[in-house]
Amino acid sequence: MILLDPDLDPDPTPGRNSANPPAGSVSASRSRDLRLPSTRTLSRFLTKAQAAVRLRGQVTVLLTTDAALRDLNRRFRGKNKPTDVLSFPAENLVQNQEKIAGDIAISVETARRQGTACGHPLGTELKILMLHGLLAGYDHEFDAGQMRRRERQLRSRLGLPQGLIERAGTRGKQP
Repeated sequence: MILLDPDLDPDPTPGRNSANPPAGSVSASRSRDLRLPSTRTLSRFLTKAQAAVRLRGQVTVLLTTDAALRDLNRRFRGKNKPTDVLSFPAENLVQNQEKIAGDIAISVETARRQGTACGHPLGTELKILMLHGLLAGYDHEFDAGQMRRRERQLRSRLGLPQGLIERAGTRGKQP
């Protein structure tokens, strides 16, 4: 299930409501790259990714703001800074006879910046973050590369580009 934070601006492109966009504004194709995909599109990917991960049960993905992710990060991880994605796996929860697998929160603002920096659309970055969040049983900070290997394998199967862990590992390194 995909939930949208009511405080989230799904299309922050300057001049989007104008017949004559301001000079120097984002091109039409780039504007599409920055726009939030439909919840239907994201739900289809979530179902496909869950099957690839072999994660059963309901997953709820909250698409929200940097401020909301900062608050969640502070409350649940003790880190007073925004982040791109947080996972909250459920432990044996059942509601209305359906297993609850957990929740994922994603900052669309951060995803938009990261997608732009990597040269791909917001939708692609959201899919990368959803996949990363579905692998909540791993901890890439302490698992000796297990999550990185699993994520790489799944990204390949799902047709996604380089993921978060590889990007973090190549920051500041020369090719």
